[in-house]
Amino acid sequence: MKTISFINYIIALLFSLCFSYQLLYLVVPLFKKNKLKKGGRLHNYGVLIAARNEETVISQLIESIKKQSYPKELINIFVVADNCTDNTASVAREAGATVWERFDKRNIGKGYALDFLLDRIGESYPENAFDGYFVFDADNLLDENYIWEMNQSFTEGNRIITSYRNSKNYGDNWISAGNSLWFLRESQYLSRSRMLLGTSCAVSGTGFLIHNQILKKYGGWKFFLLTEDIEFSISNIIDGERIAYCESAMLYDEQPRKFSQSWTQRMRWAKGNLQVCQKYGVNLIKSIFKNRSFASYDMAITIFPATILAALSSAINLFGMAYGIVSKDSIVILISSIMESIMSAYLLFFVMGFITTITEWKKICSSAFKKILYLFTFPFFMFTYIPIAFAVLFKRVEWKPIKHKNSITLKEVRELGS
Repeated sequence: MKTISFINYIIALLFSLCFSYQLLYLVVPLFKKNKLKKGGRLHNYGVLIAARNEETVISQLIESIKKQSYPKELINIFVVADNCTDNTASVAREAGATVWERFDKRNIGKGYALDFLLDRIGESYPENAFDGYFVFDADNLLDENYIWEMNQSFTEGNRIITSYRNSKNYGDNWISAGNSLWFLRESQYLSRSRMLLGTSCAVSGTGFLIHNQILKKYGGWKFFLLTEDIEFSISNIIDGERIAYCESAMLYDEQPRKFSQSWTQRMRWAKGNLQVCQKYGVNLIKSIFKNRSFASYDMAITIFPATILAALSSAINLFGMAYGIVSKDSIVILISSIMESIMSAYLLFFVMGFITTITEWKKICSSAFKKILYLFTFPFFMFTYIPIAFAVLFKRVEWKPIKHKNSITLKEVRELGS
C-alpha cells in the first residue's frame, strides 16, 4: 500500500509539473490588456451551421445573426440539415437561411457535415465569394455586436479567431453550470492569456472564424476525428498558424443538463483527444523543437497528460483497493493517500472556479445564489472526468448528437442574470 501511495504522489507531482506554467495564465490578464484597432475593411462572410434535429433552437440562432449590428448584406447564412428526421431544414429556411440536406449514415459527424456544406457553397457561389466563414452550432445565440467585433480582429490580419463562450442555461443545475464554468475559464484564462502572451489559442467546437485561404489550403474541412475542432487547431499550429482570441465577441450556447448527456459528450471529447494524439502526436512534438513553438508545447500538454495520468491513477488505485480487500492487507494508508489527493484536487478546482466566477460575475446569466452554489459543486463535476479518462481507454466511442431543447431568445437569457 505504501508503494501505491508513493505512485499517487509521483502522479500528482507529474500533473503539477505539466500544468504549472498555466499559473502564469491566471496572472497575465491582471497586468496586460489587449486593445483592438477600430475601423478597417468590412468583409463578406459565410456562416456555417451544421444541424441535426435542431428544429427547437435553430430559428433563435438565425434570428440573432440577422439582428447583428454588422451590415446584413455582408452576411450569408448556410445550414446543412445533417441526417435529420425532424423539421430542421424547413424551420431554417423559413428563418431565412440557405439550406442543404445531407443523408449519409456511413460518414457521421460534424466534420463530414461541414465539408459537405462547403462543397455545396463552392458549387453555388463564385470563388472567393466570402472572405471568411463563421462556424456555429444550432443552439448558439450571438451578442448583437459579435460579427462586428470578430471583423475587427480579422481586419488586423488574424486568419483564425475564436471567441468568448458564455452559457444560456448556466443555472439549470450543477451539470450545466460545471460545463459552463469550464468554458468561461477556458475563454478568459486560457484563450485570453495565450492571446496576450502572443502564442496560439485553440478553437473550441463553436464560435470561431476562419479565413477563406485556410480552408483553400486544406481543400475544405478535412477534419473528421471525434474532436474535429482540436484536430483543426493542432493541424494549424503545427503549420505555424496562430489562432487568435476576440474577448469582445460573445456567444451563448446550451450545455447538457442531464448527466448521461454530459457523459456522452465528454467521452467523445476524451476519445477524440486520444485520436488526435495518435494522428498528430509525433508531428506536434517535433514542432516544439523544429519550430521552437511554445504553442505546440502548450497543445501537447493540453491533450496528452490529463487523460493518461487520470486513467493511470484510477487503474492503480482500483488495483490497490482490490488487492487490499483480497489479501486483507491494511488499506488505511491507501485510503488516506486517496483522500489527500481528493482534497488537494477539490481545493485546486474550487480556486479555479472561484477566480473565474468572480471575474466573470456580471457576464454569467444566473442568480447570485446559483453562482455561489455551483462554485462548490464545480470540483465534483471535474472529478467525473476521472472515470471518463479510464473508460475511454477501453470503450468504443461514436459520434452522437446532443439534444437541445432550450428554446430561448437572447433577451430572455440576459434576464436570467438580472
